[in-house]
Amino acid sequence: MNLSPALLQFVGSLVAILALAWVARWLKLGPQPRLHDESEARRAADEAVSGYAPVAIALDREGYGALMRDAAGRVLLLRPHGTHFAGRILAAGARAQLDGEALVVDSGERRYGQARLTVPNPQQWAREINAQGSR
Repeated sequence: MNLSPALLQFVGSLVAILALAWVARWLKLGPQPRLHDESEARRAADEAVSGYAPVAIALDREGYGALMRDAAGRVLLLRPHGTHFAGRILAAGARAQLDGEALVVDSGERRYGQARLTVPNPQQWAREINAQGSR
């Protein structure tokens, strides 16, 4: 059987592409995670801060994060981090401001950074976050 160099190159390229796809799947690389409902948000919050029990949840319209408040008034910010969600309880350094329909939340932590969320009642959430400094 005599294979042409072009066919060998095609088959080799196809095998390489499939191998890279397998490695990406094995490393769990992929699209940004999304929260589809409040139960997913609750699960992600508990993974981020064990035992956190929200009484109010505001999901981002596209599912790219959430804001939550527990019975003690602590506000938790969830945002994507790789293929999972990372969460922080916002402290005195946190700030929020409106940008059109979106709420931009600066966690006050340089390593955690900011999140841009489109949530219901963004003005109320901005007031709650900005009030964290007075607690």
